[in-house]
Amino acid sequence: MDKYLIVGLGNPGREYAKTRHNIGYMVLDAFAEASNIVFDDRRYGYVAETSIKGRKLFLLKPTTYMNLSGNAVRYWLNKENIDEARLLVVVDDLSLPLGTLRLKANGSAGTHNGLGHIQQLIGQKYPRLRVGIGNDFPRGAQVDYVLGEFDPDEVEVLRPQIDTAVEIIKSFVLAGIDITMNQYNKRHPAAPTPQPKKDEQ
Repeated sequence: MDKYLIVGLGNPGREYAKTRHNIGYMVLDAFAEASNIVFDDRRYGYVAETSIKGRKLFLLKPTTYMNLSGNAVRYWLNKENIDEARLLVVVDDLSLPLGTLRLKANGSAGTHNGLGHIQQLIGQKYPRLRVGIGNDFPRGAQVDYVLGEFDPDEVEVLRPQIDTAVEIIKSFVLAGIDITMNQYNKRHPAAPTPQPKKDEQ
C-alpha cells in the first residue's frame, strides 16, 4: 500500500490554536473531521491515520513548535518509510493574499522558519501547499501578525478555502502533484477579498 505523509505546520497549545501561523493545523483538522478520524498525541506530533482508495495517509501536526518542524517531518518519513515525493506540507504564506491556495512540487523555504528547518533536514524537493494569510501589518510587526488570530471577516473568507485545501490533499494523493497543480492553481487563483461592512463604507 502506498503511504503518504500530510503535514500541517503550526504551534501546539490553546494559545496558538486560532492564529495565522496555524493554518496548517486548521486544514488538517478539517480533513480529519471530514474523514471522521481523530488525532493521537504521538512522538513529535499529533497523528491521525486514514486510507483513501488503497492509499494510506498519515496526518501529522508537529508538536515541536514551528522552528523545529523538520524533526517531526524527518522522523515520520523515516518511521513509515515514506518517499519525499509523497510528503505534502500545508503552510501559511505571507506573500499570498488571504485564502489564496498554491500547490508547488518543490521550492525554497523563503522566510518561513518551519519550512526552513524542514529544508535543513531533508532538502527542498518535497511538495507543499501554501495558504495565503495576507500581509496587512506595519513594518516590524510580522511576528505579532502571524501569531495573531484571524478576525471574523477573515474566517469567513478562509472557511471555503480550507474546504478546498482538503480537496487538494485528496487530489494530490489520488491524482498526483502535476494534475492537482494544473486543476487547482488555475481554478482558484485567489480568494475573495473580505467585503467592508455597511457601516464601514
